[in-house]
Amino acid sequence: MPASRSRTERWRDTLARIHQRGGGLEFTADTADVGGEPDAGNLVWRVRLLNISESELLVEAPGAMGTRFSVHAGARLIGIMNVGQNRWMFRTEVLGRTSGQSPALRLAMPERVERCMRRSFDRVSDASISLPSVECWPLLDPRSAVPAEVANRVKILDQLDSDIVGAISDGSIDPVELPEVGTRFTAELANIGGGGVGLRIERDSGPTIEGSHFFWIRMDLRPIVPTPLALTARRAHTHIDSSQNIYAGMAFEFQLNPAHKQFVIEQVNRYFEAGQRRAAA
Repeated sequence: MPASRSRTERWRDTLARIHQRGGGLEFTADTADVGGEPDAGNLVWRVRLLNISESELLVEAPGAMGTRFSVHAGARLIGIMNVGQNRWMFRTEVLGRTSGQSPALRLAMPERVERCMRRSFDRVSDASISLPSVECWPLLDPRSAVPAEVANRVKILDQLDSDIVGAISDGSIDPVELPEVGTRFTAELANIGGGGVGLRIERDSGPTIEGSHFFWIRMDLRPIVPTPLALTARRAHTHIDSSQNIYAGMAFEFQLNPAHKQFVIEQVNRYFEAGQRRAAA
């Protein structure tokens, strides 16, 4: 059997095992060959793999915090498959969606996949992604986050309502926007889905992560969202990923400020829609 055919069949077997155990894949808009927002990072969404056929992948429609995001037919995507310490990337396209109460996305079966090297965790020969940056602080008093969230919301809405073209924040933090927090560390927004986000964090920050339960995070979704989006998150789980850094699952926390949830949904959806428009075939 030719080596190329063998590799393809092994990959399909792995994909079948992911499906059998109810696992998921990750996707992001493929904007490599388009202009527009050069500083906008890739929003990666994680969804469950529902079915496989010879020509299609059927996956959950992406969403977060109980809201489904709209994905347009023809949008070009980069897919990501994680199996243990190994990671593959591939290109695909949205063929459409199923009907019914819980619609799913129909994606074209990729022609080929390529394994990512550990030193280039989000890059292969013909595709790459750039993850948005995230600032994180241990949150010492969750109640202090409420006025900071309100200030962040007012600032973003004022900038979005402004008629001044290019009214983008430099990312600096006004003192009123910062609650009672510990030492700052940085992360990358690895993926979003369900009720939270996955963060990729340098191993040096491990003691800070494990020593705190609540965190204050600022997700840099500029230039689509003109100021980093701030909110409270709760550590759900952590593990060491294949690049030997920490992967932390963070659940969004809106118990003390329920009104902030809809605002966060709107801004994440704004960023998601911008990526879909740029990736339209």
